[in-house]
Amino acid sequence: MKAIAIRRYGGPEVLELTDLPEPRLGPDVVLVRVRYAGVNPADWKIREGYIDDWFESHFPMVMGCDLSGVVERTGLGVTEFAPGDEVIGYVRADHMQRGTYGELVAAPVRTLAHKPRALDWRAAAGLPAAGLTAHQALRRHLGVTAGQVLLVHAAAGGVGSLAVQIGRALGARVIGTASERNHDFLRSLGAEPVTYGPGLADRVRALAPQGVDAVLDLMGGDTLAGSPALLRPGGRLASISGDVIALGGRYVFVRPDPADLAELAAMAERGEVRVHVSAEFPLAEAARAHELVAGGHVRGKVVLAVDPA
Repeated sequence: MKAIAIRRYGGPEVLELTDLPEPRLGPDVVLVRVRYAGVNPADWKIREGYIDDWFESHFPMVMGCDLSGVVERTGLGVTEFAPGDEVIGYVRADHMQRGTYGELVAAPVRTLAHKPRALDWRAAAGLPAAGLTAHQALRRHLGVTAGQVLLVHAAAGGVGSLAVQIGRALGARVIGTASERNHDFLRSLGAEPVTYGPGLADRVRALAPQGVDAVLDLMGGDTLAGSPALLRPGGRLASISGDVIALGGRYVFVRPDPADLAELAAMAERGEVRVHVSAEFPLAEAARAHELVAGGHVRGKVVLAVDPA
């Protein structure tokens, strides 16, 4: 099968279109023929070796964790899926070797859900990792409920745009930080936009004078450091940066969860969430996709067309 793999850590130039053996199929594993693979900021960080202290890594390493595709075969113990089923997946193991930038992926049952019919293949591939991150942050870490005020930093990105929509579906009022060019996009998702930069805290307080109930930070750095001051008494803070723990907040590290993924798919079916795909690249041009995502200014998601026909 064709796949994008790396044989060492490095820049985009280490991404290689290569031939690899078809993955083995365990008893609780589903073989998926991939239509599209999502590209996430974590992918280029993995490629450069930033997570080497966290996970065992084996080369050649196929990149990626998001997919939309069709079930080709199932393991002997699989009852949840059948050949021909359309699925989405957040396929992450406890070691780094077999990702989703390939024609065939061996996906454990716990990483998959049925693809929502309301999303096309491109959009469906952009839902799992970003959607699960947003869903788990808002539901598990922040406990967002109806009538509360949620502030999302970097609200126009892949995770942020889905967090806005999930927050709205939960009945929250959502304020989102973004560059000026993304304000109309945020309004279309139901958020009240505010601009980054000096004076951010004052602009948020102008919208929520009593403070906000919850902050989801997707930026880190100074933006995270200034977030506790925006909370009302009893407010909650969560971030994808580990620095949040020193501020009394919760660190968000997304986990594969079939129930959460199925709930995301159901939300898409109900029209509560949609995925904005800003760019699509052929599988062979994964390096260009990584360069775009690493630039940090992507609206929504970037995907790779693996077998879009």
